[in-house]
Amino acid sequence: MKSAFAFLLLAATLTARAQQTTPATPMPQDKTQQSPRLNPATSDRAEYLSNQMTRDLRLNGYQSTRLRAINADKIGKLEAAERRYANDPAQLDKHAKAISQERDQELQGVLSTDQYSDYFDARKRYAQADRNYARNASAAILVNSVQNPAPVRANDATIVPTKTTTKPDRPSGEPFGRTLRQQP
Repeated sequence: MKSAFAFLLLAATLTARAQQTTPATPMPQDKTQQSPRLNPATSDRAEYLSNQMTRDLRLNGYQSTRLRAINADKIGKLEAAERRYANDPAQLDKHAKAISQERDQELQGVLSTDQYSDYFDARKRYAQADRNYARNASAAILVNSVQNPAPVRANDATIVPTKTTTKPDRPSGEPFGRTLRQQP
């Protein structure tokens, strides 16, 4: 009787431990949105635009924080649209306008009337500054990726020039490799 009870207790303990250590199934990743960790240019682009708008509109801390969150979201959506509609400028323009209208609606709740009026008047200037930054950033990323190649494997291996080694001095008639093993 004691051994049966001990066996049940052991089985229950092992089952409970197995349930605790079983990893939860990961959520499938949304492939349309790049994470800022994988694409730092997105967060840099949003940060650049946010810094310019914060300075121009003279925002307080709360407004600046909300603006940064809004810009990060909208720049992410804009970059996804730029990738998706790279060969269709008309569709890209349509989606860019929709994203701009979303930003306008969200900023209306964050900015004061005067600040929103200043923002609304300067929207084209901000859009142009964002396009210029994105164009320059993509060129800089390309140059950086060529100059500093990223690891291609999980163990952080990098591509470096090979070491040149000198060949050992060997008389031309002396065998090497397989032929050396085949000699009696």
